[in-house]
Amino acid sequence: MLHRTSFIAYGLSLFLAIAAFAEPKLKALVVDGQNNHDWKSTTPLLKKHLEDSGLFTVDVATSPSGTDLAGFEPKFADYQAVVSNYNGAAWPKATEDALVAFVHGGGGLVVVHAANNSFPEWKEYNEMIGLGGWGGRNEKSGPYVRFKDGKFVRDTSPGGGGSHGSQHPFQVVVRNDKHPITAGLPSAWMHAPDELYDRLRGPADNLTILATAYSDPGTGGTGEHEPMIMTIGYGQGRVFHTPMGHSPDAMRCVGFIVTLQRGSEWAATGKVTHTTIPEDFPKPNEVSVRK
Repeated sequence: MLHRTSFIAYGLSLFLAIAAFAEPKLKALVVDGQNNHDWKSTTPLLKKHLEDSGLFTVDVATSPSGTDLAGFEPKFADYQAVVSNYNGAAWPKATEDALVAFVHGGGGLVVVHAANNSFPEWKEYNEMIGLGGWGGRNEKSGPYVRFKDGKFVRDTSPGGGGSHGSQHPFQVVVRNDKHPITAGLPSAWMHAPDELYDRLRGPADNLTILATAYSDPGTGGTGEHEPMIMTIGYGQGRVFHTPMGHSPDAMRCVGFIVTLQRGSEWAATGKVTHTTIPEDFPKPNEVSVRK
């Protein structure tokens, strides 16, 4: 029989051995510092949601204010995923080039809500995000992409890029249930009150739309089924793009949380292991939020 001290020592060594072989956590970097939205309140939620998944450790890179961002050079290459909560002044050319090299070389990029408003003149960024809004985007930026008659169509008609009606809860409808991010999710679920982005337009190359939401004219929308969860391939890298997440309340939606966690893992690794559907996942006509 093992002596008590020996038993404790044996247990500790076994624990350390198991820990040594445990899968290391993925590293994510949230970029913020400028945004026309409340990034000081939403970045902590993005960090919490990713860390709560058990998959990530999360750092934050906060830019200076103003237009002179010289010296703002996050080390993207140190991470598996970069999460953009940024909408502001242009980055230094070296920082732009570093993000392009990171994603093209196999890194993951996560684009949240107003991050798709950023950098309208940066060609590679618009290719990475697929579709964007505001910033002077128009038909020269690329098509609108909508879901009509059971398929996605590219609309090249003239018009501005980016708008939304009043904030309201809206139903997200899965259009691709074979992708790892949406596999196993309910076919429809109600998202907490949010800005429903519509009229997004961009290159839309290597774009896969996983879910849409109906932009109701009664709330100031387009009357179209608009992209709401997207992926984009860029070189060897992967981009997860969610136009949802205007406010802390919107980010507390369980549907937002689960798809952010899944989308970020997919962007980082190309697969999704975080497949359990929580019991509090929203119903087709019922919002579910966490405090």
